[in-house]
Amino acid sequence: MAEPSIFFSEVNERQGVFHRRMFLMGGFAGLGLAALTARLAHLQIIETQRYEKLSASNQFNFRLVPPPRGLIVDRNGAILASNRPNFRLLVSREDQSDVAGTLKTLATFVPLDEARQARLLRDIKQTPKRVPVSVAEDMSWEEFSAINIRAPELPGVTADMGEVRVYPHGGAFAHVIGYVAKVNKEDLTPTGPNSDPILLHPGFRIGRQGVEKALDLELRGKPGARKVEVDANGREVRQDEAGDIPATPGKRIELTLDVDIQNRALEVMGDESGAIVMMDCRTGDLLCMASAPSFDANRFVRGLSGPEYRALAQYERKPLLDKVMTGTYPPGSTFKPTVGLAALQAGIDPEVRVHCSGGWYWGGRTWRCWKHGGHGSQNMHEAIKNSCDIYFYQTALKIGPDPIAAAAHAMGFGTIFDIGIPGQKKGVVGSREWKRKAVKREPVWQPGDSVSYGIGQGYLAVNCLQLAVMTARLANGKKALNPRLIKSVGGVELQHGDDVPDLPFSKEHLDYVRGGMIAVANDTGGTAYRQSQLGLGDIQMAGKTGTAQVRSFDKGPRSSAGVTWRLKDHNLFVAFAPVDDPRYAVAVIVEHGGLGGATAGAPRAREVMRVALLKDPQLRSRIEKPMPMPEAPEPMEAEGVAPEAPTITPPPPAAAPSPAAPIPTPTGGGV
Repeated sequence: MAEPSIFFSEVNERQGVFHRRMFLMGGFAGLGLAALTARLAHLQIIETQRYEKLSASNQFNFRLVPPPRGLIVDRNGAILASNRPNFRLLVSREDQSDVAGTLKTLATFVPLDEARQARLLRDIKQTPKRVPVSVAEDMSWEEFSAINIRAPELPGVTADMGEVRVYPHGGAFAHVIGYVAKVNKEDLTPTGPNSDPILLHPGFRIGRQGVEKALDLELRGKPGARKVEVDANGREVRQDEAGDIPATPGKRIELTLDVDIQNRALEVMGDESGAIVMMDCRTGDLLCMASAPSFDANRFVRGLSGPEYRALAQYERKPLLDKVMTGTYPPGSTFKPTVGLAALQAGIDPEVRVHCSGGWYWGGRTWRCWKHGGHGSQNMHEAIKNSCDIYFYQTALKIGPDPIAAAAHAMGFGTIFDIGIPGQKKGVVGSREWKRKAVKREPVWQPGDSVSYGIGQGYLAVNCLQLAVMTARLANGKKALNPRLIKSVGGVELQHGDDVPDLPFSKEHLDYVRGGMIAVANDTGGTAYRQSQLGLGDIQMAGKTGTAQVRSFDKGPRSSAGVTWRLKDHNLFVAFAPVDDPRYAVAVIVEHGGLGGATAGAPRAREVMRVALLKDPQLRSRIEKPMPMPEAPEPMEAEGVAPEAPTITPPPPAAAPSPAAPIPTPTGGGV
């Protein structure tokens, strides 16, 4: 048998292949190790800071903090809306947490009835995980401490201190400033400012009415963040205060209103329903915008119960309605100065006299004057002073509706003013063109429409703000003033109301109509003579009374006696003072206040005007200046005997009148 032969060439070939494979594998392994080493070096040296941040983000979280809402102040810096500390209880939904059981436990520390627990349980389940829901606000220190001690045993429960909006003057500014409330689903938007995550925070509030709503973005500020350490489940372990990001407070809003005048206006309104507006005759600044009855805006911040809201909404005198801007009423005889201006513009001679016998038969019916027996012969001045209906019936019939409508628009009626907050109603100023478009059943203006128009009835509806603007423009005597409510936003002052064109009336016509209003309040027999005496030295007030019917006289006597509140006439009064240098104009509407603008409107206008005049430094010095002593009569001189010098004892110094003098019981009458 032959021995196998060994071929060295074959062995060498196999060894060479093996060596090549080892070399390639070693090369690949070396490249892998080199790449791994390079990557490790990159991660540990170059990107160390990035991964330190990512690691910290797993350990630390930032919790959004609502910014302090901006302050709202009056023209003198008095606080109208601010913030105060608030102990609150928050609950969020955790993994496998018993929310219902947690709420039952919390009910032993804070008031939570079963109905409230059911609502909270529904809200918490609808809210994303770990997003807290407010369970209780304004907790006492004892409640706050008791829950904080037991917080580790209650998953998802947090008791902390936030801020809540507060309105120091309660209802005095409720309609103007408005209020804030919790954010609801309708407020959220996919884009824009209302897409900000801070809106989901249980402590965040959004403006709902008035200034709070109109300037909500300016008042919000910018949210901050609180840096906290969390565990693997996202629960807060501790706070890292060094890493907190401070919030930026909202802007400070300064209004033109005066807190003393506004409070006095609401005080003199008492239980009546209506509005009082005061305006600076020189600048257009609004000093008072009081609507009565009002409501406490602080109750809306905390949240009203169903019965509380229904009580407000169903009350006959409508406290939720802003009667300054939203409520519209026939102006009654307060419209007569505007009709007078229209008549003068149309070429009517103011000295032509009209006889008033108490009634005027025209168009198949008798049109009655408010004064039984009539006023006798009247020119325009006397007709304004005495508020003679017969004169203005006939004057309006002569000139027609369009000149009156043009004058009304020039004086501010039928206008929505840019005062920075929503809610104004334009009202109605009738004209031939307006009726053609608005009254489809009878589009043609009838002569009888003009008769009612002349005394502020018929196709005419205004709000209290428009009445104040009319009075201020008339008192200014030159400028078509616009009202201004927002004085400044974040320290930047807004445009003044006197940066406007002139009125389209001659000075002579304006002075003539103003003379009639001065006679209303200062001449014996004027419809508001007794009720318009200010008692402030030589300062006098001019005014115009008004009564607006809410029903036909054919259905009952024109009397307030025995008539239900909602069927009584509206009572109006407009005024300005001082008559020789007008500073302030005021308009008062007493809803269903009864017959005669002097009985309810004028005394209230007088009291509000007194506060404004006494707060004015220039007028205060004039008020406190002693009145000139009357000259003593010259004594009879006996023949040959020199007269004795009369002895005059100076009166004791009079105390300055109080701006909060009690309103007297109104007497007298007039329309």
